Amino acid sequence: MSAAGTHAVTRADRADALGIHQPRLPRWAPAGVAVAAAAVAVATGLGAGLASRVQWGLIAAVLFVAGLYAVSARAEGARKAKDRLATSLVWGALLLAVIPLASLIWETVRQGVKVLDGYFLTHSMNGVVAIAPGGGIYHALLGTVEQVALAAAMATPIGLLTGVYLVEYGSGRLAKAVTFFVDVMTGIPSIVAGLFVLSVWIMGLGFGYSGLAGSFALAILMLPIVVRSTEEMLKLVPNELREASYALGVPKWKTILKVVLPTSIGGITTGVMLAVARITGETAPLLLLVFGNPAINPDPFEGAQASLPLYIYEQWANGNDASFDRAWAAALVLIVFVMLLNLLARLIARFKAPKTGR
Repeated sequence: MSAAGTHAVTRADRADALGIHQPRLPRWAPAGVAVAAAAVAVATGLGAGLASRVQWGLIAAVLFVAGLYAVSARAEGARKAKDRLATSLVWGALLLAVIPLASLIWETVRQGVKVLDGYFLTHSMNGVVAIAPGGGIYHALLGTVEQVALAAAMATPIGLLTGVYLVEYGSGRLAKAVTFFVDVMTGIPSIVAGLFVLSVWIMGLGFGYSGLAGSFALAILMLPIVVRSTEEMLKLVPNELREASYALGVPKWKTILKVVLPTSIGGITTGVMLAVARITGETAPLLLLVFGNPAINPDPFEGAQASLPLYIYEQWANGNDASFDRAWAAALVLIVFVMLLNLLARLIARFKAPKTGR
């Protein structure tokens, strides 16, 4: 035997003596345990008369985690078994989060495609009987776009400037008070924001129902999210960048404008888009302030206006098959709209992020 081979054998013997190389389960062991757990779960479900496949799945998951831990503890030791247990719990939590989401999307797509076509997207409900098929969501889609755009136009600059103040300038009682009220506003129910605008804008000042009134309530709900996301993104900017700018004689306002904000613009944009997605599905404040309209009203500053969440609620409240189909189709459009907003946020964050050199 060569010297190199003798040296390799010596190292392997030494590793085994130190207990570094522990016994391992074969790669097919987790799959085998999963198959056995599924078989036992099906047998248990049939024997106990459990008709729900969800119950079978839960039994199989519990049996898989327990069985894999027992097999691993016997073959690999307690330490490796605990590692496999933690990994199984992590994957189980992932599946518990993904399954309801996938089920929701699948059911919405399955129900929504029944009436979703070009006619549905380009016509309103003006003159359409609630129990009859036909009609569309153009008026509601137009209202949602206008109301969300107005709310974003109001909340984004205020939230951005507030976040800059809290991170770059705020250090006294005013900053603490602003932070406290932002935290409180984060948990305010949407109906409270709607009641506030209703009492001030419509009942107090005498203005009528309009898309603008709904935008005020949506801006109130959006504002704390924008402030919080901006604040957190600005805190992630390294202080070395600020200090380097100050060392070159750049004033603070210009450092914020030219260094700090461009560095964090990707995260800020993502936070704004998430806030927009958050308010897009709000129904309660729009029910109080926008009031709904079956006809097309392109003017958000005057007259009642429709919106997608309110349209879904109204169609579902009608309680007939034609209205249910329209509600599912509108829900699918709303989900796609929110997904496009999130995709836009990711694209902006990707292309606006500062370029790093090698």
